[in-house]
Amino acid sequence: MEETPQKGTVTQRAIEQIKAMIAQGSLEPGQRLPTERDLAVQLGISRSSMREAIRALTVLGVLEARHGSGIYVTQLEAGDLLETFGVVADLSRGPRLVELLEVRRILESTATALAAARITPDQLAEVEKHLTAMNATDDPEVILAHDLAFHREIALAAGNETMAAILEGLSSRTFRARVWRGYQEEGAFERTRREHAAIHRALVAHDPEAARAAAAAHVGEVEQWLRSQITEA
Repeated sequence: MEETPQKGTVTQRAIEQIKAMIAQGSLEPGQRLPTERDLAVQLGISRSSMREAIRALTVLGVLEARHGSGIYVTQLEAGDLLETFGVVADLSRGPRLVELLEVRRILESTATALAAARITPDQLAEVEKHLTAMNATDDPEVILAHDLAFHREIALAAGNETMAAILEGLSSRTFRARVWRGYQEEGAFERTRREHAAIHRALVAHDPEAARAAAAAHVGEVEQWLRSQITEA
């Protein structure tokens, strides 16, 4: 006798089928989905399983509910689809956080190298603005805000929206605040200012390899600092 599929399995199948419809172009970004009932009939599943599938895809940023209008496919922007990265970064601790920093070091150095080759004068001016603001204060909160903006502008200048979205997700404000507090206690602000200055010089020179090395060294210092914190804990 054939076993009845578990509800989670049916829901997962519905999720995959909706994703396939989007990938194949049957559903386009911004398009309204058929009603929950019609879609359930079309895919041959129960309405409750369809409801769960829609809810899961909404959390993932694939679908959005518009009050009084229905369910729509989002514009499928990388930033929306990769928002969950930020949750992972905020909630991770210990060795898992070190792993995330390893990933960030690889991507940040690549993005900075691309930015060195592609950055425009206006984008460079924005990077310089945040660098100047960081150097003008010892307030960790102000430094944190401009540090986030400094790296965000560089990631955008790389010209790869998906990479920028991943880096944005990996740049947990909660974690960075902890780093800046630690740096303040250790008197390490001058070191990190030198690291930011080295990144900036490479961007001004449009030197991708120097930019890659400077960014890798900068994130690597944070990575080493975190490893020491874990060892001491």
